[in-house]
Amino acid sequence: MARAYPHPIIAREGWPFVAGTLVVAVLATAFWGLAGSFLLWIAFAFVVQFFRDPGRVVAGDAQSVVCPADGRIVSVGAAHDPWLDRPALRVSIFMNVFNVHSNRSPVDGTVQKVWYHAGSFLNAALDKASVENERNAVWLRTAAGDDVTSVQVAGLIARRILCHVKPGDALHRGDRYGFIRFGSRVDVYLDPASTVCVALGDTVSASSTVLARLARNG
Repeated sequence: MARAYPHPIIAREGWPFVAGTLVVAVLATAFWGLAGSFLLWIAFAFVVQFFRDPGRVVAGDAQSVVCPADGRIVSVGAAHDPWLDRPALRVSIFMNVFNVHSNRSPVDGTVQKVWYHAGSFLNAALDKASVENERNAVWLRTAAGDDVTSVQVAGLIARRILCHVKPGDALHRGDRYGFIRFGSRVDVYLDPASTVCVALGDTVSASSTVLARLARNG
């Protein structure tokens, strides 16, 4: 399933950064030439690749949980969902600075609640980042009644979590709902009866990789 693309392939969260680094690089080239401004053009290229946000084909069906982020699976296992205070199955995705950082809804569902929690900025690859770092959680409920918690976690370099949804918003899996700047992690909490479709160390793509199958059949 391919969903309509709402903006150009550079995420709108990055437009000021792309424009700013481009202006600086152009001005530096005018004064010092290409050789003198080479590192600034490298910085511009890095900013462009960081904020890229390509359209994706959305995998699976209504029972599927798709990956909310690009990156590498760093944790799979039983955990306590601190947001819904329940036993859960947690799958964690680590994004390095070269991954796409646009975050997407893992399921078809309605936003029940959004929480923001200030915290530290530890390396997002560490397991304790899930409970100590700055984070933003979105609780989604599917039409069949499954509860899914998708948590944006800031990292060592990341200093800004952006979330664009509020309670009552209806999301389709693969819809963009937020962005984390410069290296981070996303945790997904599921019902323990859900079936995980990825393994530790797997490289995954937002929307295009099925993370798990929900416990209910509708």
